[in-house]
Amino acid sequence: MPDSNGYFAGIDVGSTTTKAVIVDAGGELQAAAVARSGADFERAALRTLEDALEIAGIPRSRIGRIVSTGYGRRNVPFADDRRTEIACHARGAFESARRAVTVVDVGGQDSKMIVLDDAGARLRFRMNRKCAAGTGAFLEEMARRLDVPIEALDALARHSTRTVSLGSFCTVFAATEVLAKIRAGEKPEDLAHAALRSVARQATEGESVAGPVIATGGVAEHLPIFAEILAEVLQTTVEVPAHAQACGAYGAALVARDGPTTDEPDPR
Repeated sequence: MPDSNGYFAGIDVGSTTTKAVIVDAGGELQAAAVARSGADFERAALRTLEDALEIAGIPRSRIGRIVSTGYGRRNVPFADDRRTEIACHARGAFESARRAVTVVDVGGQDSKMIVLDDAGARLRFRMNRKCAAGTGAFLEEMARRLDVPIEALDALARHSTRTVSLGSFCTVFAATEVLAKIRAGEKPEDLAHAALRSVARQATEGESVAGPVIATGGVAEHLPIFAEILAEVLQTTVEVPAHAQACGAYGAALVARDGPTTDEPDPR
C-alpha cells in the first residue's frame, strides 16, 4: 500500500513536450506541468518535475515514487520505474471515464487508439509512428503554410463555410497541396478545418467505434474544435478530460501510487 502521507509523480517525456503530474495517496491530481522536451530529455524531465513540485507546494522529499513513460522514458534516470505510453494513457483516461471507452491520443509525433473495457482492461490498441500524418507535427506544418500560430487554427477552423478535402496524408505532400489550394483561391479557414479533419481521420484510420471516446493529447487540449471534428468523423460522443495533454503523466503517477508491479512489462 502507498504511504498515506506521501505523493507520487508521473513524467511523460514526449518527443515534443514533457509533462509531469503529482498525485496524492488518494490518486487526486495535485499539480501538472508541461515544458518543451528540447534536445536534453533528462533535463526536461527534471525541470518539469520541479515545476510541478512548485505548483503543488511540496518538497521533492515528499515524493515516494516516480514512474516515467513516453518516447523518452528511458532518459529519466531518477525514475523508480517506467511504463509504456499505451499503459499510462489508458490508465489516465480510464480514471477520468470509469467506463468502457476508446482513447484517441494525438501527440506531437505519433497518435494512438486504445480500446478499454468497463474495468479499464485494454482490449486492443493501434499506434501510428510511421509518419507525421495524424499528429501535432502535421498541424504545425499546416499552420506554417497558412501563416498563423498553431493555436489560431481553432478559431480559424470555426469560420469554415465549405468542406475542402486534403488528398495527401504525408506532411510534405500535404503542404504542397495546401499551397496549391491557396493559389486556387481556397480560404484559410476552410483549409484549417480540412487539416484538423485530416488528423482525425488519420489518427483513427477509419476504424469504427462502438462507444464513447476520450480524446487526449495537446491537440485535444489546445484546439477544442478537434474533439468536435473527431465526433463527426467517428459518429460518437467525444470527451476531453481535464489536463488532456498530461493524461499519460497522470496515468504514470497513478501507476507510481499503486507500487511495483510486473503486469505491464516495458519492452523497449
